[in-house]
Amino acid sequence: MPANRHDGLQNWFDGWRLFALLSLTLVALSIWIAGMREFEVDGVRMVIRFTARTSLLFFCLAFSAAALARLWPNTGTRWLRRNRRYLGVTFAASHGIHAIAIACFAAMDPVGYAAATSIASYIFGGIGYAFIIAMTATSFDRTAAALGARAWRALHLIGGYYLLLQFMVSFGKRIPDMPLYALFLIPLVAVFALRMIAMAPRAQSTVRTG
Repeated sequence: MPANRHDGLQNWFDGWRLFALLSLTLVALSIWIAGMREFEVDGVRMVIRFTARTSLLFFCLAFSAAALARLWPNTGTRWLRRNRRYLGVTFAASHGIHAIAIACFAAMDPVGYAAATSIASYIFGGIGYAFIIAMTATSFDRTAAALGARAWRALHLIGGYYLLLQFMVSFGKRIPDMPLYALFLIPLVAVFALRMIAMAPRAQSTVRTG
């Protein structure tokens, strides 16, 4: 493959083009899924489940990118780290579609929506969305610089771990009724373990030089 053609393909899978490609794909798939059930409540609920899983995927990719690149430096992990900002914003887009689908569910079936939600889901889900909005808003060079490196790191670290915990609770509470939901906990546990392992050498070095 000629070098310029390879570079052109690579550009499509990097940066904001990657975000645009993934986001448009998510929108198209969500419309298709809802359309399979003629945009009725069942179709909307299928979109809610679909976007919960795509959000999990993109969150895990973004939140594990630095750890993977540190532990196993190669072309793939370097690409992942280079694009973690855009994968993170794609996660936000996925969860934005998720929120729209939830709002449609609430409007179309208020009784079913009330049965599926609780005060706790409003509180903890609301905190999660607040973190997603804040982290997305500071995923641009200017806003990140305005916030400052230390505050930016604190926001994205605390927000990331809160969202990881929220995903574990959201999927975990469904395990008693649907045991296969335990499979969704595997990538979350793996991401947490990778981050802890990647931090260990730095922590040991700090102890030795402290």
